[in-house]
Amino acid sequence: MADSNITKNALASSLRELMKEKPFEKISISDICDLCGMNRKSFYYHFKDKYDLVNWIYYVNFIGQMDINSFDNGWDMIEYMSRKFYEDKEFYIAALKIEGQNSFREYVLETLRPLTDLFVKDVYKEVEHREFFITFMCDAFITSIMRWLSEGMIMEPGDFLEELHSVILEMAKKVIEDERKLNE
Repeated sequence: MADSNITKNALASSLRELMKEKPFEKISISDICDLCGMNRKSFYYHFKDKYDLVNWIYYVNFIGQMDINSFDNGWDMIEYMSRKFYEDKEFYIAALKIEGQNSFREYVLETLRPLTDLFVKDVYKEVEHREFFITFMCDAFITSIMRWLSEGMIMEPGDFLEELHSVILEMAKKVIEDERKLNE
């Protein structure tokens, strides 16, 4: 198992280096293998394609380090994720630009959805509303993260989170106010 991780990490390091130099779509499996001195057979033994390698990097360095029991609420999870994105912003800026069927964005949404569900199950007991809320929150979070990344993460994570928190609170206040007016 240790040898497997050494190989996977070498391939991951190569891909990370290449992603600093050129767009993901211009990187070939041969480029990745050449940079770390491995052959294509070694690559395909561990990964289906380069998209799988990007997702593995995210899973190992991000999701795999996440301790879901350490979060008291969904906001703590968003804070953790924002800080992790910021710590490795060069990689995530490039990864979130990947488009297509196997896009990194889709993989992030896929992993974010069950995590979000953990924190909203008590808020939305009706399945119909809960599912809509989870979808909305996942889409809103990933879109705001992508914008933050695409703008070069000029804002520190704390400032980004403060802005995000402020917007969410203002939206909630407005909804409550509108609902109160409707019920009068």
